Amino acid sequence: MSTAFLRMMLERGDHEVFHEPFSSIVVQGHTIVGERVATSHDELLKLLEERADDHPVFVKETTEYDYLTTGGDRIPYVGRHTFIVRDPRRVIPSHYAMNPDMVCDEIGYGYQVEIARRVREATGVRPFVVEAEDLLTDARDTVERYCRYAGIPFLPSSLSWQPGDQKVWSRTSQWHRDAAGSSAFQRSDRTYGSTVDNDRFLYECYWHHRPHYNMLRKWARSHAVSAA
Repeated sequence: MSTAFLRMMLERGDHEVFHEPFSSIVVQGHTIVGERVATSHDELLKLLEERADDHPVFVKETTEYDYLTTGGDRIPYVGRHTFIVRDPRRVIPSHYAMNPDMVCDEIGYGYQVEIARRVREATGVRPFVVEAEDLLTDARDTVERYCRYAGIPFLPSSLSWQPGDQKVWSRTSQWHRDAAGSSAFQRSDRTYGSTVDNDRFLYECYWHHRPHYNMLRKWARSHAVSAA
C-alpha cells in the first residue's frame, strides 16, 4: 500500500520522488540523489534539503531499520512527516513470505512509532497518519485529507495510473509486484501459507507490534474525526 501511495505521488508529476533512500544506505552503503551519492543518513538529509529548496520533494521510506540511532537523528527536524500504517495481521505474513529470515523488529512498527514521537516533540503536534485500509475504502477522501495536511493541491487524476514497474523502485522491485500490476489503490487477493494464526513466530511478532500499531491507528482516527 505504501508503494501504491508512492505510485500516486509519481502520477502527480509535481514532486521529485525518492524510494527508500535511508534503507538503501543501510543495505548497500549508499543512495543516489540527483547526480550525487550519499553514504550516510546525515549526508542524505542535507542533499534532500538542497533539492527541496528548488522544487517539491517526496520521500517514501520503510522502518525496517533504526535510522534515528545510526546517524539519522536529524530526521524528525527535516521536512514534513506523514505516516502510513496497516494492520500487522496483513503486513507480517507478506513480509515473511519475501524474507523468511526476518527478525521481528524488522516489521518496523516500533521504529515507526519512535520517529512519530520524535516528530511530535519537534513540532508540537501529532504528525498526520494515513490508515492504509482507508485508501481501499475511500481513496479520494483519504488522499484529499492528506493533501490538505501536506499543503499541496489535490489532483483527482493521480488516483489512477498505468500499470508497470517504475525505475525509482528498481532496487527492490521484487517486493512491489502488486504495486507494479495495479492501476489504482486496490485490495490484493494474495494469500500466504504462514500467517499469524498458524505460525508461532509470526503470532508472537504480531502481538509485539500490535500496541505500536494501535497507537498510530488512534492518531489516524483522530485526524479522520477532526476533518469530518
